[in-house]
Amino acid sequence: MHPPSPAGTRTCSVRTYVIHEPGAHFVPVELPRPVPAANQVLVRILASGVNPLDTKIRAGKAPHARQPLPAVLGLDMAGVVEEVGAAVSAFRPGDEVYGMVGGVGGLQGTLAEFVSVSADLLAHKPRSLSMREAAALPLITITAWEGLVDRARVHDGQAVLIHAGAGGVGHVAIQLAKFYGAEVFATVSPTKKHIVEAFGATAIDYHALSTEQYIDLHTHGEGFDIIYDTVGGATLDASFAAVKRYTGHVVSCLGWGTHALAPLSFRGATYSGVFTLMPLLTGSGQKRHGEILRQAAAIADAGRLKPLLNDQHFAADQVEAAHALVESGPLGKVVVEF
Repeated sequence: MHPPSPAGTRTCSVRTYVIHEPGAHFVPVELPRPVPAANQVLVRILASGVNPLDTKIRAGKAPHARQPLPAVLGLDMAGVVEEVGAAVSAFRPGDEVYGMVGGVGGLQGTLAEFVSVSADLLAHKPRSLSMREAAALPLITITAWEGLVDRARVHDGQAVLIHAGAGGVGHVAIQLAKFYGAEVFATVSPTKKHIVEAFGATAIDYHALSTEQYIDLHTHGEGFDIIYDTVGGATLDASFAAVKRYTGHVVSCLGWGTHALAPLSFRGATYSGVFTLMPLLTGSGQKRHGEILRQAAAIADAGRLKPLLNDQHFAADQVEAAHALVESGPLGKVVVEF
């Protein structure tokens, strides 16, 4: 447990990392220390996850996730509660927490020493995970959970296909589907086959097998009960043709293009889109994010959920290098540590 700062040592300013225009370098800036409102929690950030979405926001290439500039970026974090607002009862100073709390919609991001956030967005950090591990989880876990659990209602005995199973959302989706008792398959390149197999999925080499071939091989031609598309484009189109008739459910967190629904309709199946940022952008539904992370923490502490981390470590003043690595498409999640 990391204790809060001793009484009387409250700092008046905090170090943040700011961009002033799209694609610009990060600039260290001292900003006034946030003061938590009645329903907020002030968190001392110890680790900030860097997602591909963060790099797109920085580049000005994420119109669905606009952040007015200049701004502090960063969606995910893990840290220690420093202060709580008057109406907050779920947390107290010294608690270790994690969450997806800002970096879009004008909300301060997590590339900072402190952030003041809605208590609804937070959960107690999994006891079994380090701060670095916990900071890697919020966005990808909420995205996987909303698709598999909230939308598709994954359950025991189902055949679940995860596209890009070695990716951020993909490797968490595998673990959640396994936790709920499903038989899990995952498309993956041959060089990453061992990753999805280590998480308990059957690897499908999408280079070697056509959609029809892996449907026949793994479902006897019936199709998968649930397909989670984390790629979009042609992969989502293929999912519509690979889902089980009548009861099948396709979920996508990248269903932003124009797609023909005929293959899905002819199978009598259903589709759900996942837009994880909505509670941050609208303020609606934030409690659900905290609830998901609380349940995910219990699964992690049961030994059933763990993030795949990149081998490289980054300090706060190396945020530029961390973003560059994420842009290169690395294996495993990248985290900046304060």
